[in-house]
Amino acid sequence: MNRRRLTQQIKRAAYDLGFSAVAVAPATAIPAQRLETWLQRGFHGRMGYMERNREKRLDVSRILAGAASVVSVALNYHHPYSLPYGRPDRGAVSRYASGDDYHDIIAAKLRQLLERIGEWEPAAAGKAYVDTGPVMDKEWASRSGIGWLGKHTNVLRRKPLGSWFFLGEIILDVELAYDRPVADHCGSCTACIDACPTDAIVQPYLLDSRLCISYLTIELRDDIPEPLRSPMDNLIFGCDICQDVCPWNREVEPSQVEEFAPRSINRAPELRKLARLTPEDFRREYSKSPVKRTKWRGFLRNVAVALGNAADPNTLPELRGLLHCDDSMVRRHAAWALHRIGGSEARRLLQGRLETEEDDRTREYVQDLLSRQPASA
Repeated sequence: MNRRRLTQQIKRAAYDLGFSAVAVAPATAIPAQRLETWLQRGFHGRMGYMERNREKRLDVSRILAGAASVVSVALNYHHPYSLPYGRPDRGAVSRYASGDDYHDIIAAKLRQLLERIGEWEPAAAGKAYVDTGPVMDKEWASRSGIGWLGKHTNVLRRKPLGSWFFLGEIILDVELAYDRPVADHCGSCTACIDACPTDAIVQPYLLDSRLCISYLTIELRDDIPEPLRSPMDNLIFGCDICQDVCPWNREVEPSQVEEFAPRSINRAPELRKLARLTPEDFRREYSKSPVKRTKWRGFLRNVAVALGNAADPNTLPELRGLLHCDDSMVRRHAAWALHRIGGSEARRLLQGRLETEEDDRTREYVQDLLSRQPASA
């Protein structure tokens, strides 16, 4: 089959499977400078996996011998609803994580697409990826013409998708008819840069992950730096602010994928209820959900920060529970939240924890909090 006809069939099949966009790029190597500079500046934070397999990230022929083409796909996940910004008693979960895990859904569709390609080209070899291997998803989406890389570093496409879509790729060892990259349509707009609560977009098209709330609430496995906790407000898993303010994300068409529809627990969950989740509760509530990536301890850490930002004395019972949970990281963030709330009862709880705390790091931190100027009740 000639490559133009094969490309048309692949695209038709991708759309039949429900993908929102599909485009193809030649599998040429990616220049190393951008990735190397980003890593050298430490902008990947503690995402050590970004430093591994650099050769594969920059050259997909290291993943699949004889790689000739990369088929990029996009799948709309936008189910329109309002996140509970400005509601201190509620937690905000990023839209991409509000439904079922996209890895499973997209991977299944890509496997079906690969099977069809195998029927048309039995000798073809291919590998599919959904944000799970050393593949530069956004680079290939930009190269193929799925969209352009926005100033917030998400891939953008004109209406009706904006940036509310997941990415996936199939690497093939057959030549196809290639698409062209699309022009950058960000223009002079800086809405995403201006709106970022932590100034994580250090310049257009450059993100310092260490400052990004998505990184802090999901990828970071240790304590969240104190100066970054207040800007997190009530964000407990991920952050959509840079996408919410983007002009290209207005009037986006709703996703047709029901699995991406928000679960009730993710629309506007009560922070006090979340603070009482046991590890068993967490596994049950977030089964087959992207939220499980942060694990129970990370999630409760994030909830503690949101409770601290709410500064509501009525949450003292829940924070007392977190202050005495088995995980020391959660205890430290609960202690911070109590200090933020302030008042005699919060101080009494901190002093009581100090008397029984056996973890050196946590004991020193509670001592430090008690030595500071008391926060207003």
